[in-house]
Amino acid sequence: MARIIITGGAGFIGSNLAQSLLERGDEVCVLDNFNDFYDPAIKEANAERLAQHERFRLVRGDICDAPLVNALFQEFLPDAVMHLAAWAGVRPSLEKPAVYARNNVEGTTVLLEAGRRLSNLRFCMASSSSVYGGQTEVPFREDMDVDSPISVYAATKRSCEIMARTYNTLYGMNTWCLRFFTCYGPGQRPDLAIHKFTKLIDSGQPIPVFGDGSTYRDYLYIDDCVKGVTAALDRCQGYQVINIGESRPVRLDRLIEVIESALGKKAVIERLPEQPGDVPRTFADVSLAAKLLDYAPGMEIEEGVARFVAWYREQSSAAT
Repeated sequence: MARIIITGGAGFIGSNLAQSLLERGDEVCVLDNFNDFYDPAIKEANAERLAQHERFRLVRGDICDAPLVNALFQEFLPDAVMHLAAWAGVRPSLEKPAVYARNNVEGTTVLLEAGRRLSNLRFCMASSSSVYGGQTEVPFREDMDVDSPISVYAATKRSCEIMARTYNTLYGMNTWCLRFFTCYGPGQRPDLAIHKFTKLIDSGQPIPVFGDGSTYRDYLYIDDCVKGVTAALDRCQGYQVINIGESRPVRLDRLIEVIESALGKKAVIERLPEQPGDVPRTFADVSLAAKLLDYAPGMEIEEGVARFVAWYREQSSAAT
């Protein structure tokens, strides 16, 4: 049994990870501030489900609150930390750069500083495929030059990777940075494309499509994501950057077709100009993850979206 802290653990990836770790017998402490980036009621419901486990603990607080974080680490004495808490999203980061810098970079530094005081801690943190920016060479490899970010969000995530490397260099701290690609599945955040498009198409409202639909994204199903993260938490040694993606990107217009098929409804498309900071493609090279984590994602987009739509309809029926 391991003792694991998950920051942002009431969110989509965090709550699914916590559930899986609890089911295998670990003791899990979630640190979350339940901010209003999206409806906090969603995170409250996630935390309520997790609270049914006797080995679950919830701490409401901010990762930038150094006294709280230090006290929690000293009391709970985690074997591993999965740092997921962050302000996410490319477009919002252009509007609130200082908020992103404080919460993402300062918050990560507070956690690293608390963690370095514990011996043999395994510290994993969520980075993002956004750090690859406008790379034209695909698939994206971890050894590519990522020092020219095209959004504030990407810049904060790259900064966190560098800080994690610094703590490994200075203190020998085990720090792994997991570059997440677009994660989806039942419970996905409402601001992300698959959830947002499903809701709009189902209600007959137009969906906003930025550009001509030729952009593509590497969509990773939540169960595969959790397996990869769990392996990283168990194996984290030294410093490493690892892609956590599917490695089978899907064009935006194809994604819309898949959602239409699962819903049995046609989309009304509102064409909009391309947005600053958006990247034209994401495509993960997962060969390093396969080597280090025995990572082998395999969910077809059609099946994954069908499972999401089934969950969405179940939730919609329960709300009426």
